[in-house]
Amino acid sequence: MAHTHSHTPSSQDGNAKRLMLAFGVTATFMIIEVIGGLISGSLALLADAGHMLTDAAALLFALLAVVFARRPPSHGRTFGWLRLTTLAAFVNAIALVLITILIVWEAFQRFRYPQPVAGVTMMVVAVAGLIANILAFWILHRGSEEKNLNVRAAALHVLGDLLGSVGAIVAALVILWTGWTPIDPILSIVVSCLVLRSAWRLLQESVNELLEGAPASLDIPALKRNLTRSIPEVRDVHHIHVWMVGEKPLMTLHVQVIPPHDHDALLGRIQHFLEHHYAIAHSTIQMEYTPCNGPDCHLNDIQSGHPHHHH
Repeated sequence: MAHTHSHTPSSQDGNAKRLMLAFGVTATFMIIEVIGGLISGSLALLADAGHMLTDAAALLFALLAVVFARRPPSHGRTFGWLRLTTLAAFVNAIALVLITILIVWEAFQRFRYPQPVAGVTMMVVAVAGLIANILAFWILHRGSEEKNLNVRAAALHVLGDLLGSVGAIVAALVILWTGWTPIDPILSIVVSCLVLRSAWRLLQESVNELLEGAPASLDIPALKRNLTRSIPEVRDVHHIHVWMVGEKPLMTLHVQVIPPHDHDALLGRIQHFLEHHYAIAHSTIQMEYTPCNGPDCHLNDIQSGHPHHHH
């Protein structure tokens, strides 16, 4: 069965170049921010460096995804390496949560025992970080017409990071003008909340994919109803499995049909329906002429009562 890939090699190369550039910019400035944070004693800078680490990781995964998506499937790995990026995203999300916990813990320590912060150093590094983020976002955003989840995720990361850098600049200004240092841990907690939010979303999406979950947008009972309504020969749809491999939905299903004159034409119509209405390009369909009576027939009917037989 034909399997169409929407990515042309040239767009993949473009993505890889953009990701590589953005990764270089982000990783460099992350190191600068860590050093700046340690020198100036600013926790907001360290929190923002943590944020930048999430960016650098997201960019690296996106880059690996593009590279691994090119590796052809083999007999041992019939889907190729597409799932590797999901695994990487999962590990990234857990790392983000840990970094956030550390920074929030340190912030609470700072409230109890305020530390001196070198406002000027902090300001210089924060402004440099902001410029780096704008640059990285611009590099990535030129490629966002590609519906590539990894490039999109990376661009969102960098956008969240812009807010982190702005937070660090605000904290530096407050410290320079008023000398009030608690603003530093306060803003580091705000930045950590941003990190946590992106980490949580990443965790949900990657866990769903690793647990072979159906795409969140897919309503299976509705799919069954629409298929039986749209194609009169289809009596019943059961045994539906939908899962994701590297952003591509795959599906297997059984359909009970009225014996057709042209078996292949009916099969083609069902496949076209799935591709056209649900963007499922890779479907495996088992056609049956008698009602299903095995133990798995009612697999998908937990949510929707009993199968509807159309007479």
